[in-house]
Amino acid sequence: MATPAEAWPNGMPAVGRTGRRSRKVSARDIELFTEMSGDRNPLHYDEAAARATPFGGIVVQGGVTSAILNAVVAEELPGPGTVFMQVNWSFKAPVRPGDTITGEVEVVKVRPDKPITELATRVVRDDGTVVLDGTAVCYTMPLPR
Repeated sequence: MATPAEAWPNGMPAVGRTGRRSRKVSARDIELFTEMSGDRNPLHYDEAAARATPFGGIVVQGGVTSAILNAVVAEELPGPGTVFMQVNWSFKAPVRPGDTITGEVEVVKVRPDKPITELATRVVRDDGTVVLDGTAVCYTMPLPR
């Protein structure tokens, strides 16, 4: 079994530690995600059709919303070399072009023998609405210096 220093060469994150990152979502994000994924759902492009739904207008793809969490775990906490192993996310409210979203993570469990963390995750719109809530399990691999 690895020691914490062996498993976490850049330091083991403490339970309770938090990380966050914000960005403004744009219509261009919808276009880029469509180019990458092929998701051409009218909810993302057809204003009249989207307005007639319970969402009441254009919404960005869920992958755009959740992508802020990729940036948080890779850049903030646990940090570079981190990848998702498992996610359990619930989408609670829409995100629209022009919204600023903040991805937030909190360390809830750390394996001292392996570089694995369990995180509470959420994404919040600039009006305070939680748009995504859930958990993630991450693996942090050491990167060459």
